[in-house]
Amino acid sequence: MKVSPAKENILKKIRKALSHSTPIPFPQSEGHNSVFELSKQELEIEFAEKFTRLLGKFIFCADESELLSQVSGLITLNKWTDVFCKEEKLNQIFFEKLAPIVSERELSNCDASITSCEALIARTGSIVMSAAQQSGRTVSVYAPIHICIAYSNQLVYDIKDGLQIIKQKYPNNFPSLVTFATGPSRTADIEKTLVVGVHGPKEVYVFLVDEPAHN
Repeated sequence: MKVSPAKENILKKIRKALSHSTPIPFPQSEGHNSVFELSKQELEIEFAEKFTRLLGKFIFCADESELLSQVSGLITLNKWTDVFCKEEKLNQIFFEKLAPIVSERELSNCDASITSCEALIARTGSIVMSAAQQSGRTVSVYAPIHICIAYSNQLVYDIKDGLQIIKQKYPNNFPSLVTFATGPSRTADIEKTLVVGVHGPKEVYVFLVDEPAHN
């Protein structure tokens, strides 16, 4: 097939451009320097303010004993009878007091789901999750209410810090999906009216435990 002179000229320019590396347009924004001013607040307070502003519900727990008590109280208050959780480490925490309410039964009919996370982002109030977690891709978005359990050493300031945690955790096999969940799902597509819980959970809880996450 004969290529027109004009098209050949364009292809030559493309080949020439591809043969040279493209400079970073804003080099000062790369690396360790954040384009955002660091908060002067503690990360826990920063995250709690941003997360609750996005209609999330934040609970701080001194340890796993308090976590168990708080989750148990939430289940009793809402009269939940089926809370889905497929993560072994979390089920070990809840087993003695909350079995068989918290269990790995049927996700489609559960009242709420419980998952861990990869990190929490204080600047945006976001939960970072990945497909490499035992809960997989669906648990955090399918249930009507999502409960996330996080630990103090998973709390970072910016998105790049959260991605660095994932890179260090999975050095040779980066997850196929990384999700940044920022509050309950919401949309204003219909008549510009804000509706919560259309494309995912209508309520999101974060329980932050003041202890390092288990390896």
